[in-house]
Amino acid sequence: MSREVWAASMKLAAEIENPEVRDFARRAQAFVEGFGWCERVTACRLAFAVAGVLGIFRIDLVPAGAGADPIVWAVVGDLPPAYLVFEEGDTWQDALRGYAGEMDAWVEAVRTGGSLQDVIPVNAAPTSSYADELDGRLSLLRAEFLEVDPGSVESDT
Repeated sequence: MSREVWAASMKLAAEIENPEVRDFARRAQAFVEGFGWCERVTACRLAFAVAGVLGIFRIDLVPAGAGADPIVWAVVGDLPPAYLVFEEGDTWQDALRGYAGEMDAWVEAVRTGGSLQDVIPVNAAPTSSYADELDGRLSLLRAEFLEVDPGSVESDT
């Protein structure tokens, strides 16, 4: 499936049938709306989800000021939520790859006692045990969702 066809096939949050994935959509929207740079979300589209584990959403929004992006990715689930820059043509795997890279930087900063100022904020205490737990989840995400053909992974909707 081409990237263009894939992007057009994303479901709006209101069309999601799975209750756990619908909850992920609500969480993703609320997460993004919690930032001062977001005036309001205009659309939340499901890119990929595994119920109870992970949801990746394209969030269209009205920026609250100059310099804010009108579209971001939001990743939520049984892991720290995050938003990432949306690039035209990105797939859910691109978003997840970006998420994993940002979280890797946080894990490394925690493990080495480095500054957290220039890494993605994580809604957890910066402890080595939490860094280890997150690192394990990131390894699982890579093995199950990033190191595979995207067509071989089915999304819950």
